[in-house]
Amino acid sequence: MFVAMNNFTTVPGQGETFEDIWRERETYLDQVPGFLHFVLLRSDEDNHYVSHSMWADRAAFDAWTESESFTKGHRGASMAGILADHPHVELFEAVTEVAGAFGSTAG
Repeated sequence: MFVAMNNFTTVPGQGETFEDIWRERETYLDQVPGFLHFVLLRSDEDNHYVSHSMWADRAAFDAWTESESFTKGHRGASMAGILADHPHVELFEAVTEVAGAFGSTAG
């Protein structure tokens, strides 16, 4: 498994706008081979968010970043005036993994 995380810091007062953009945008991820799961996380720290995507492997993630789905999903996604700084990307290969039974997901 491969995990990609983008860390975002929003301008104070822009968190709700940032969340709305993520809720309303079309990601096309469900069409991408090797995509497993996505979640946008809001931190306990003010103005801090993490996008967390899980992939079958690094090759699937890399293929997505070079795909039309990636281009379409990021088209027109300006965060000017919403983000305090550029996102910080972190990429991880799974070393160990424990799976549980998934219930319903929060939307």
